[in-house]
Amino acid sequence: MAERLRMVEAIRDTLDAELTHNDDIVVYGEDIGRAGGVFRATQGLIDDHPDRVFDAPVAEAGIVGMGVGLAATGMRPIPEIQFQSFLYQGFHQLAQHVARVRSRTRGTITCPMTIRTPYGGGIHALELHSESFEAGFAHVPGLKIIIPSSPAETKGLLTSAIRDPDPVVFMEPTRLYRAFREDVPNEHELPLGEARIVKTGEEVTAVAWGSMLRETLNAVDDVGASIEVIDPRTLYPLDTETIVSSVKKTGRCVIVHEAPKTGGIAGEIIARINEDAFLYLKVPIERVTGYDVPVPLFAREDDYLPDDKRIKEGIQNVLEF
Repeated sequence: MAERLRMVEAIRDTLDAELTHNDDIVVYGEDIGRAGGVFRATQGLIDDHPDRVFDAPVAEAGIVGMGVGLAATGMRPIPEIQFQSFLYQGFHQLAQHVARVRSRTRGTITCPMTIRTPYGGGIHALELHSESFEAGFAHVPGLKIIIPSSPAETKGLLTSAIRDPDPVVFMEPTRLYRAFREDVPNEHELPLGEARIVKTGEEVTAVAWGSMLRETLNAVDDVGASIEVIDPRTLYPLDTETIVSSVKKTGRCVIVHEAPKTGGIAGEIIARINEDAFLYLKVPIERVTGYDVPVPLFAREDDYLPDDKRIKEGIQNVLEF
């Protein structure tokens, strides 16, 4: 059985199902109770699960820190951070406690916590509401970093994240929340750490995640070449094997993300390709990314984000080098 859902509905559906199946789960965050969250991803959950869904103070360090205690004592907390940039306030809890509980206790205590947070641009939000800091979180050993690209992917990956014994930062692309509907299976679980080959091809490997996957697929349709498109799904641990195998076949690669270029995940992927498939490359790898500036407001935001025009140019660059 399947339902046609938008991403925001797939999130709510998954949370409801997991709360129903597991009494150890608690869901909390700023305005996620009666208001249902800024994007209404938790709307109605407090009515169905009044003892395990609750509002939290505006204190991200406390929200994350409380999750450490809950997880260490047998619960499975799912805190929501209202916007990804607000998680900076709790970053010390992530790096010093959440990610280290297993290693610090030599495996006697784990931290099965899933931190949900909207991220990325495209909705013309205020300053500090459109950041893409996935590379920063991926640089903390002990955290899994997941970014879904569609409603069905969201359900499968979020289900696995919640059931995982270790902490996960689950980053939800804001402009995909209500962008489209697709069939979402009622029972759906996807393995973490495995990339998805969205489209097969022979001439170029294109790697993209989150909202950039749709932009990349749109660009690929207009190029007129055989392009393989890969969605990593999990940025840490990264499925290097799938990407490298594709590059060995195509000899060309374009990586797309909306985060700034410097220090972005694209650089890490390039390094791994160079380590494992350098002699298979026919041309230098191309990056199509956001710029090394803060995400601009309103009128300039669309110019900051990679679009199908910039992505097509990147693909043409590797085809015509």
